Amino acid sequence: MNILVIGDVVGKVGRRALACVLPGIRRSHSIDLVIANGENAAGGKGLTPSTADEMLEAGVEIITSGNHIWHYREIYPYLDGEAPVLRPLNYPQGAPGRGVIARDGIAVINLIGRTFMPGTLDCPFRAADEALAQLADRRVIIVDMHAEATSEKAAIAWYLDGRVSAVIGSHTHIPTADTRVLPGGTAFVTDAGMVGPRDSILGMETRPVIETFLSGLPSRFTTEERGPVVFNSVLVQVDPETGKASRIQRIDCEVA
Repeated sequence: MNILVIGDVVGKVGRRALACVLPGIRRSHSIDLVIANGENAAGGKGLTPSTADEMLEAGVEIITSGNHIWHYREIYPYLDGEAPVLRPLNYPQGAPGRGVIARDGIAVINLIGRTFMPGTLDCPFRAADEALAQLADRRVIIVDMHAEATSEKAAIAWYLDGRVSAVIGSHTHIPTADTRVLPGGTAFVTDAGMVGPRDSILGMETRPVIETFLSGLPSRFTTEERGPVVFNSVLVQVDPETGKASRIQRIDCEVA
């Protein structure tokens, strides 16, 4: 089974690149399932019903997210609907939406880290344990670990090794080179990266970000619209009978 996990899709340029690149990857790699993080798909911060629908129409089958999912309140009722869009599981009880989706014998769990992350968050380790107890009949389980600290992502991966098929890190928008399959059969990468403008700072125009670092004052960040766009993803090969990963590899390219 070939599962493609795409990094954070950033703004309109990211959505366009997604629609341009994804069909070819699906054909060339015989993809069975496409997962993408969409928390930055609307204007570089947040997700709306229309941008979620655009990602699904482009070929994404399950959308995960992170701390920016709450930026637009119009997404709240959408998260409570039937669309395959997740918010992190370990937000406190009562938050809109769900953090787990199970379909066609496959489950996806969306977690968020607590280190250097805003808000009141439950323990992602215990949340994962509780989710897995409810997914005892599932073999193939993919986890999007949306976190700032690389150590927290690695800790979740080792904690879940042998119990899930893959732990794919998101949030930092920087693709990492540490793809590997852990001893128990869980594929891991610290961060899948992003689908967004190459000549930017995490997808944003560079000048306002630099000014913030220089002055210490807040600036209005805007998605960079010019230049080539990077498409970052990882391909995980999983045995559907055992749920064990046999391989994980990066699939990265640029769109002019």
